[in-house]
Amino acid sequence: MAEPLWTSDAIVAAVAGRLSAGPFAATGVSIDSRDLEPGDLFVALAGERDGHEFVDAALARGAAGALVTRPGDGPRILVDDTLAALERLGAAARERAPQTRRGAVTGSVGKTSVTQAIRAGLERAGPAHGSVKSYNNHIGVPLTLARMPAGAARAVFEIGMNHAGEIAPLCRLVRPHAVVITTIAPVHIENFADGEAGVVRAKAEIFEGLSPGGTAVLNADDKWFGTLAGAARARGAKLVRFGSQPGCEAQLADFRLEGEGARVRASLHGQPIAFTLRQRGAHWGLMSLAALLMMEALGVRAEDGLAALASFEPLAGRGAERQVRLAGGPFTLVDESYNANPASVGAALRTLGLRATGGRRIVALTDMLELGAEAPALHAALAAEIEAAKIDLVFCAGPLMKSLWSALPPTRQGGYAEKAAELAQPLTSAVEPGDVVMVKGSRDSHARALADALAGLGAAAGETG
Repeated sequence: MAEPLWTSDAIVAAVAGRLSAGPFAATGVSIDSRDLEPGDLFVALAGERDGHEFVDAALARGAAGALVTRPGDGPRILVDDTLAALERLGAAARERAPQTRRGAVTGSVGKTSVTQAIRAGLERAGPAHGSVKSYNNHIGVPLTLARMPAGAARAVFEIGMNHAGEIAPLCRLVRPHAVVITTIAPVHIENFADGEAGVVRAKAEIFEGLSPGGTAVLNADDKWFGTLAGAARARGAKLVRFGSQPGCEAQLADFRLEGEGARVRASLHGQPIAFTLRQRGAHWGLMSLAALLMMEALGVRAEDGLAALASFEPLAGRGAERQVRLAGGPFTLVDESYNANPASVGAALRTLGLRATGGRRIVALTDMLELGAEAPALHAALAAEIEAAKIDLVFCAGPLMKSLWSALPPTRQGGYAEKAAELAQPLTSAVEPGDVVMVKGSRDSHARALADALAGLGAAAGETG
């Protein structure tokens, strides 16, 4: 049996709650009865559906107990506010593990993949913990912290935001010893009156929770580097830089596609290094260096960090590739459907342009959301990136992507539809053996539907394995 993560007595003490029924021990923490594991503590949060509707189901599935605001059958810990209680449980997890070196990751592009790459390095160095999926908001961060074992040597947390004031309280909860801002881009700018400058201030909130004497890892190639560096120094942070600029603690010399991945040449504290990646995204030259500096700040040896990067696979929806078999041969599907903004789409297009292919380079793009009044111009501007990358055929879905569609020459126009679902048929009909097809867009503009439709061509052709 797994070691208890929390006893009911420890939970009661942490959240100032009241235990009903007998004592229990929990081996995990869950907020969703559908993916709950036997032995978990089920936390009934309010949301689109009130979690209290699922307490009985959670207990029936083997939950050790439930954190609730209402009495009922089975072992329960009663509190006034379950979200506030989850935050207190996370804080208690941090306080009971003073030996844990904690890191936090934010940025407009790449934060989930960089977080998971760092976690891979931490796991090579000893008992480690970290965010799963994109658990980076006001629920995901305290949940991740509450799940942290008392014996963790190192941990890494992803912290995101849509509005000002969201990162600071989460970072104060984590109290990281090292933080990284991957890059700044026009993301969520419709929520900021001054656009990207507001995004910069919101991302800089991560320094507010940094432990005294902690390390700030920053992108020296970012146009906002000076502003972020000033904010970090004002909080007493030790500043380390990654970028292509001379003087960076991690300086990129070369990134090129090689085999099924890429090869990076760089210097780390003035010493030359070279390593391979399974990632093919052009932005991974810099992102790999960001991950290395964060691992170093959390006490991971460089050789462990490099080994972790060499074996780290692209995440689903974030550059994962597969060969899809057609009757006449396979094509390559590059799934970037998890999310999109102008910076990440530009990087993905540049990467596609670097690829050698026996067929065509095809992209299917859905709307980039939360860009405010600049949205039409930002979509249209992708035409220049498409031209530079020598993309052969472009498919667009969504009212915002109409601006890009109109900016493309007829020779590149593959198909347009108001909705992603309506684009699936012309897109799948156009694909031929040897093509490389990339799908990218914001989650809420349903890019995933196009990736699924393309993957489904393999099943139609009798693909197995």
